[in-house]
Amino acid sequence: MTDRPLLRMSGIVKEFPGVRALGGVDLDVRAGEVHCLLGQNGAGKSTLIKVLAGAHQPDEGTIVWDGEEISLGSPMAAIKAGIATIYQELDLVPHLSVAENVFLGHELSRGGLTQRQRTNNIVRDLLARLGHAEISPNRLVGDLSPAGQQVVSMARALSHDTRLLVLDEPSAVLDQGEVDNLFRVIRGLTAEGVAIVYISHRLEEIRAIGDRITVLKDGVTVATGLPVEETPTSRLIQLMTGRSIEYVFPERSAEQRDRGAPVLEVRGLAHAGVFRDVDLTVHAGEIVGLAGLVGAGRSEILETVYGARRASAGTVAVDGKPLRRGSVDRAVRAGIGLAPEERKSQGLLLDEAVFKNVTVSSMSRFARFGFLDRGAEQREAEALTTSLDVRPTGVTRAVRTLSGGNQQKIVLARWLMRECRVLLLDEPTRGVDVGARSEIYQLVRSLADRGVAVVVVSSEIEEVLGLADRVLVVREGAVVHESAATAIDEATVLDLVMEGKVPA
Repeated sequence: MTDRPLLRMSGIVKEFPGVRALGGVDLDVRAGEVHCLLGQNGAGKSTLIKVLAGAHQPDEGTIVWDGEEISLGSPMAAIKAGIATIYQELDLVPHLSVAENVFLGHELSRGGLTQRQRTNNIVRDLLARLGHAEISPNRLVGDLSPAGQQVVSMARALSHDTRLLVLDEPSAVLDQGEVDNLFRVIRGLTAEGVAIVYISHRLEEIRAIGDRITVLKDGVTVATGLPVEETPTSRLIQLMTGRSIEYVFPERSAEQRDRGAPVLEVRGLAHAGVFRDVDLTVHAGEIVGLAGLVGAGRSEILETVYGARRASAGTVAVDGKPLRRGSVDRAVRAGIGLAPEERKSQGLLLDEAVFKNVTVSSMSRFARFGFLDRGAEQREAEALTTSLDVRPTGVTRAVRTLSGGNQQKIVLARWLMRECRVLLLDEPTRGVDVGARSEIYQLVRSLADRGVAVVVVSSEIEEVLGLADRVLVVREGAVVHESAATAIDEATVLDLVMEGKVPA
C-alpha cells in the first residue's frame, strides 16, 4: 500500500428532486488498501458508490483517478478506467454459465464467433486467482451457492483489469466460513495492488479486514482516513449516529418467562431433506433464538411453522390448537406473523405506499359494505409508524424510498396492527445500521413484554445471545442444543454449529 491516492473524490454533491443525497463528500483510496465506508442507512453510501460507478453524475465536485481528473460519464467509462462495483444484489444471469456471466457484454470473439475455449481458459485462471479453481466455467450460475455467485461477480470484475473494486455488503448472505474465505480473497487482491472499497454494517468485519475508514452521515463526510487499529468502536458509532450507544441490547425482564401454557408449541416437525424432529416451545413474553450456519435449516423451520412450507411430519399448535399443514392463511388467522429474511422480495410491496404495506394483513378491519376505508387505513398506519419512529414520515410515500432499518419497522408494524400472538423474525437486522439495530432490538423486546411469543433467527451469534431469553442451536437440520441464553457463550455456540458438540 502506498501513501499516494489512487482515487480522490472531493466535494461530491448529488441532488435529486427534493433530496440532497450528497452534500459534499470527500474520499481517497490508496492502491493495495481496504478502505471501509461506514454510515447509517440513508447516509449516502449507495449514492456515492453509484457516482463512482458512473451510474450517477455528480452535480458538484471532482474525481481524480491515478493523478488525473476524470469524468465517469457511464458505467462503461468507470469499468474502462479500472473501477468495478459489486452490489449487494448481484446482477448475474442464473441460466447462463459461469464463463458467459464473466464475459457478458464483452465477449471474446473472432469473425463473429465466440471463442469458447479461450474464454473458458481465462475464466479458469481468474477463478484460480480468486482461490476457487473448483468452480467449473461451464457450470450454471444459478446452481452455485451465494458465496460461489459472489466469486463469479469478482471474476467478472477482474476480467476488466480492475484496479479498484467496490464491495457493497459482500458478507450479507455468507456464513462465517464463507466470510473467512472472502477475506482471504480480498487479501490476495490487495497484495497484487488492487484497491478495495468495503461497505459493511458489521463493525467486527471492519476490524478484521480494513485498513482505513471513512464515515458518512446525512450525505457528508464526518471523518475520513481513520486508521482501523487506532479508532475505537464507540467513536465509530458516535460518528455514524451522532450519539453514543452504550447498550445495544435491551435488558431482559426479570419476570419469569416460561409460565403457564405455551403460546407456540412445535412437536416433531420435519421437512424431508431439510430439517427433522424439531421441538420448539415459546411462551408469552419469551424470545427464543435459533442459532446456526446458513443452510442449517433455520429459515425453513420458520417458514414451515408459518405454513409457507408443508411439513412432512410433526405438528404446530397456537394456544393449544393445532394448525393445518402448509396453510399460511390458517397460521395468520391463528396469530402467527413472519418477517422474512428477504424483506424486499418476500416481505414488502416496494412500490406501494407505506400504509398499504402496514395494513395488507389486516384489510378486513377497514372494510365497510364491500369498500375499503382508505382514510381509516392511513390514520391507523400513521399512528403506528409514528410510534415506531419511522423516518421520513408520511404514509403515502413508497416503501422503496425508506432505508433498510425503516423498511424492517414497516414489516413489524404490519404484525403489530394484526396483533399477532407469535412473531417469527428471520435475520431481522440484516443490512441495518447500528443505530437502527438498537431501535429494532428495543422494539422486539417491547413486543415480548406485551406478551408476544417471539422466535428469532440470526447468523450473528452475538445477536442471538444478546436478544433471546432461550437459545436453540441448529446444525444440519437438527436441534443439537437448547439452553438459556445466559447459560451459553459465543465460543460454545461456534463449537456446536461447526462440530455438533462441545469439545471435551
